[in-house]
Amino acid sequence: MKKIYEGKAKILFETEKKDILVQRFKDDITAFNGEKKDEIINKGFINREISAIIFTYLKENGIKNHYIQSRGKNEMEVLKLDMIPLEVVVRNIATGSILKRTWIKENTEIKPPIVEFYLKDDSLGDPLINKSHIKAMKILPDETIEKIEENALKTNTLLKKFFMNVNLIIVDMKLEYGFANNEILLGDEISPDTCRIWDIKDKTILDKDRFRKGHKNVLEGYIEILERIK
Repeated sequence: MKKIYEGKAKILFETEKKDILVQRFKDDITAFNGEKKDEIINKGFINREISAIIFTYLKENGIKNHYIQSRGKNEMEVLKLDMIPLEVVVRNIATGSILKRTWIKENTEIKPPIVEFYLKDDSLGDPLINKSHIKAMKILPDETIEKIEENALKTNTLLKKFFMNVNLIIVDMKLEYGFANNEILLGDEISPDTCRIWDIKDKTILDKDRFRKGHKNVLEGYIEILERIK
């Protein structure tokens, strides 16, 4: 297969079908815009499994996405998307970077959830932007921005319920979107690399924050999530 893109956590390959790609999940893990790096064996497989389960659940509940099927150990077939250069972050509980930008106290439940937009540009440090910036840069028109925000909030509502059923809390999530046949689809991955997920009882961190905070057993948290949602 011909590699067409490689990021920090995934590689995309062309297939014999022009509208289908293979997305390979890497064992690499990074934090702080790539300043902290490591490799965790089997992380790619765990993230593929979690993403496949979640994408299937979302599709069954009306959220169209790029997932087709899993293959091999750490790959999935996905629809080829013309990706929108935005990260859409939905926050349910205050933690992480929002604490540095607002007066919201740590661990405060946010009602209604906050939706943030970040420009995907490593050279600029993926800055936080607003709808006016998006429009000014001609990334998307107003009506499309509204559709994506609505989709992100619906996705958030579904995932809160999904994780609550297995005694987990989804604290926040990063979503990415793209176009296929002029339709907006959810893409990328949904995993402990892109979401903060806590145990509902003792608030144990089970996501990539374990790596950010120097926890010794990062993969254990990922495995715990997978075991609960299977």
